[in-house]
Amino acid sequence: MTYATIARDHLPALLARMPKAELHIHIEGSLEPELIFALAEKNGITLSYPNVEALRAAYAFTDLQSFLDLYYAGASVLIDEDDFYRMSMAYFARAHADHIVHAELFFDPQTHTERGVPMGAVIEGLARACADAKAQYGISASLILCFLRHLSEESAFDTLEAALPYRAHFIGVGLDSGERGNPPEKFSRVFAKCRALGLRIVAHAGEEGPPAYIESALDVLQVERIDHGVRCSEDTKLVQRLAATRMPLTVCPLSNVKLCVFKTMQEHNLATLLHAGLCITINSDDPAYFGGYLLTNFKAVFEALPQLNAQDAWQLARNSIDASFAPEADKECWRAALDQVFVDRALANA
Repeated sequence: MTYATIARDHLPALLARMPKAELHIHIEGSLEPELIFALAEKNGITLSYPNVEALRAAYAFTDLQSFLDLYYAGASVLIDEDDFYRMSMAYFARAHADHIVHAELFFDPQTHTERGVPMGAVIEGLARACADAKAQYGISASLILCFLRHLSEESAFDTLEAALPYRAHFIGVGLDSGERGNPPEKFSRVFAKCRALGLRIVAHAGEEGPPAYIESALDVLQVERIDHGVRCSEDTKLVQRLAATRMPLTVCPLSNVKLCVFKTMQEHNLATLLHAGLCITINSDDPAYFGGYLLTNFKAVFEALPQLNAQDAWQLARNSIDASFAPEADKECWRAALDQVFVDRALANA
């Protein structure tokens, strides 16, 4: 069944109701100013900002690095296992409200272990929240450990070794932080080891970095998903390759505008890539900093890009489920639920 004939005025309700997966969420990037101040007080940390309003006013970024500077400062309030748990549960409450059925959370252990926070405090706090998200909200959740690409590959190896005692709690590895000057091949050996360990492989590429970084992530790191990837449009052959292989791109629209990858949402290439046959998904990236969680990203995209219709909404949600690392039986249930939402709307619209 096609859903393209469903009227656009029904889209907001459909976007809210449809089951969806989030595949590109940095859990530290969900740390809202209110919780930052609460944890700072709990842990006796003095912040550079006098109050919540002053901190939120600082969320004006000119590029990725200007965001990362504030991001790492915010993460400094995370000290013990309960801090990571509280942060994650706050995200899951919002995910439940957005009808997210599955979330794959990125986390950056090096941001914390370099400050003396034990690896166990990080992973066990996050894992406990994932278990409670399932019990309280019915949300399926997994963890993906990310290496910071502005650090050395040796540091990534050390991080991997420190995390292996907690291997049962994370399903894969990723690569994030500043892209410029840090190509994927810088981490070829550590990713080869991760593949040998049976970990799922993803990497940020083609956000600020060139299309060549996307190709390196595919060919050298052998990723299963590209995080961001929007600069692929600068290389026609690469776009054709991504479409032919249905390589998922975890696109983060509000983030792209906030970090000046695109000047406005109206200029975003998401619709063009989706209609070219690429497996595009919508995600929130660092929602506390970039203006909204997953549903807000969906609404912003559909408001700004009138060429998108209800069929595209279905496809984007379907892509998120298909591209997830969840068990196939779970995916089948979510696909059926997604189809039912749209069938009900189409029949009511007939």
